[in-house]
Amino acid sequence: MDFGIFTFGELTRSVSTGSAPSPQQRPKEIIELAKLADQGGLNFLGLGEHHRPDFALSAPEIVLAAIARETTNLRLSTAVTVLSTQDPVRLFEHFATLDLISDGRAEIIAGRGAFIESYPLFGHDTADYDGLFDEKLRMLLELRDNAVLDWKGNRTQIIPGMDIAPSRTCRATWNISRAPRSMTGAIRVADC
Repeated sequence: MDFGIFTFGELTRSVSTGSAPSPQQRPKEIIELAKLADQGGLNFLGLGEHHRPDFALSAPEIVLAAIARETTNLRLSTAVTVLSTQDPVRLFEHFATLDLISDGRAEIIAGRGAFIESYPLFGHDTADYDGLFDEKLRMLLELRDNAVLDWKGNRTQIIPGMDIAPSRTCRATWNISRAPRSMTGAIRVADC
């Protein structure tokens, strides 16, 4: 059985002090928490992606890279990556690099996102909520499973048989959702 920690890097006020951590302080606290979790034998740390002023983690893979240098055992993941508004190639490259830095401990938990602030921020329409996710998940899986990507999508870029760097290894990619039809996909996605 695995035990772990998920955090969104929220900037909520403390009940006892009434003050909230600063956006600079919160990632440092999370890095310290990760060090303690690793020393205490926990197995997993997941950081959420949010693009709002009440959260400190809009780029969780950067904080995960800092944590990778301070820990040795924790599996390092997002909790969740809002795949619908990400470029799957860039996301794959970030996590392939994180996987190299962490000696194979990087994982992606991909989802649609419960909050929709990233859609207009990155030029996407929420009316395309499901279509964006479905196509980008297929593209991410192609990247995971193939060293050369030959891709033509309706909502993503055309990639004419290009090598993707850094080179791939089989890393876990999870699809998380509350929607029943997505749960079937989660089983398929987890297979390497």
